[in-house]
Amino acid sequence: MTLGDKLRSLRSVEGSLRGLNRPLTQKEVAAAMKRETGKSLSQAYLSQIESGARPHLTHTSRELLARFFRVYPGFLVDDPAGYTPDLQSDLRVREAKIDSWLHAGAEEFSSDAELQRAFKTIAEVDDSRRAILLLAEILRMPDLADRLGEVLHSSPNPHQGSGHPPPEAPASATSIA
Repeated sequence: MTLGDKLRSLRSVEGSLRGLNRPLTQKEVAAAMKRETGKSLSQAYLSQIESGARPHLTHTSRELLARFFRVYPGFLVDDPAGYTPDLQSDLRVREAKIDSWLHAGAEEFSSDAELQRAFKTIAEVDDSRRAILLLAEILRMPDLADRLGEVLHSSPNPHQGSGHPPPEAPASATSIA
């Protein structure tokens, strides 16, 4: 994949993340970059990158694009000849995309601390895909989400929401109902 292909792909993902259901235009990227980072690249510069007329980025441009699109700066280069994404595990690539999406969601909802924490918690789970699928199954079960919510909100458990299980009670403190 060329640098231009990657930039087009990032514009597409960013447009979806922003709820546009379409790629951001180069002009929108330049404007959003200016608003969100205080620095920008021109639409013409972005066009040159995507067309291949400018096959290499300066260090400053690479860092700015990486910060704006929330990718590792090393991603913003042409892939070596013979490289294919098939060299990576499909599941690992899918996990990375999910985690990236979750972290972007956490950033997007920075004004809602609970939602931001939820996104980050799911992203930090070893198998975030499985966590999302589990949540979907919980929500599909009639009344299960409500019952779980009641249990979690009525429990005076100090570990609630921490992602850690509560400490086990001593054997003498347990009772059989």
